[in-house]
Amino acid sequence: MSTQPLRRLSAAEATELALSAPGSACNQCRAFSSPGWSSFPATASAEVLQAVGALWLPGDDEPTQEETPRPTGVDEWSAAAPISLSRRPYNRCEIWSCRHCRLPFLRYTEYGGYYVDSRIRELHAERLVDGI
Repeated sequence: MSTQPLRRLSAAEATELALSAPGSACNQCRAFSSPGWSSFPATASAEVLQAVGALWLPGDDEPTQEETPRPTGVDEWSAAAPISLSRRPYNRCEIWSCRHCRLPFLRYTEYGGYYVDSRIRELHAERLVDGI
């Protein structure tokens, strides 16, 4: 996702970004705005976003594959899915923010059997769980 080395963010730093975020996307980053995971929009320029850091970096110990417990009927890609920065897929995310309004976004690359899907989700404090 990024061509420059990212700095490692702690869960506390990521939480602070979420807590200090504006309530909604501005006109510049609205194309990336999604309360749940969505595919990174191919028609929007990523130039409006800037890399802040990553929760995991190459060379770190492999993070857990354990998923966050969710309410019945809620899948991990849903807007209603809780965000646990210590569990999959969040523990492998990069955090980016809008250059204009500073709204933070989680970015995750899903590697399926025959595809690669870059996904993006707004990082909202009210969705954070797991003692963060």
